[in-house]
Amino acid sequence: MKRVFMTGITGLLGTNLANELLLQNYQITAVTRDPDKYIGNLNSNLKLIKSNLHADHTEYLENIEIVIHIAAETATNLIRYSDYEKINYDATVLLFKSAQKQQVKQFIFISTANTIGYGSLASLGNESRKIKSPFSQLDYAKTKLKAEEYVLKNAKNMAVKILNPTFMIGPYDSKPSSGKIILMSLGKKVVFYPPGGKNFVAVKDVVSAIINSFESGNTGDKYLIAGENLSYKHFFEQLRTQQNRKQFLIPVPKFILIALGFMGSTVRFFSIQTSLSLVNTRILCVNNYYCNKKSKEQLKMQYSPIENALFEAVDYFNSKK
Repeated sequence: MKRVFMTGITGLLGTNLANELLLQNYQITAVTRDPDKYIGNLNSNLKLIKSNLHADHTEYLENIEIVIHIAAETATNLIRYSDYEKINYDATVLLFKSAQKQQVKQFIFISTANTIGYGSLASLGNESRKIKSPFSQLDYAKTKLKAEEYVLKNAKNMAVKILNPTFMIGPYDSKPSSGKIILMSLGKKVVFYPPGGKNFVAVKDVVSAIINSFESGNTGDKYLIAGENLSYKHFFEQLRTQQNRKQFLIPVPKFILIALGFMGSTVRFFSIQTSLSLVNTRILCVNNYYCNKKSKEQLKMQYSPIENALFEAVDYFNSKK
């Protein structure tokens, strides 16, 4: 029985990962600010500890073989870089040092595809590409990249692998996080969509990639966990099909999004929280596409159709009505 330590267990990825690890008879120790928010499976192999990411968790890492660090600050409305840094970088460093003290064998850091340069359908982004605009101006991506650089630079006597998932879709998105894009469409007669596109991946595929990385992959490497590259129009068309209902899809021109971004950035200048910003609206206008070749070859990944993940996500949200 392998013993793992997890953060972020109450989120979309964490819940799905915990469910699968318990099915495979792993023993899990997980820290969370509110154990009552965990909606996954429970059994004697799961120990939930009420704690925050800035606490010293060294004692809980004794005899742990693998640390899986998922927790991150992903909110889009925060104003200051430091709001992201204290979770995405400072807490990562603290946990990493504690893992080293307890001689943990592996540290699996779940980052984001946003730290890797995206590409077009003709030239997909891959792990060798550096972060590029507009993500290079995004505090979330900048702090995750800073954490990546720290764990890679300071890895000593511990295997470190970084997984960079794209936009995850699936069930158990209780927050919701990425599921907000699905809630934009569910039950709506009219849906407005931006001009860009992105890579979507089934959360269960990300779970498989994490578990595969325990035995596969090279220490010190980054791995894009990427599914299908879709325009937002194509994504919402698939989502409309899943709902089996008449729905009008209306494109939002780039100039309108940029204008809204300027307005949001002006409001944010006065320290008023809003998700509207020039950086965020510019992201909606780019084709944010990635390649999954490396993860297929080295992590032995086999990706599932995104329509399967959409079906599970829609079914989950409908069950919560």
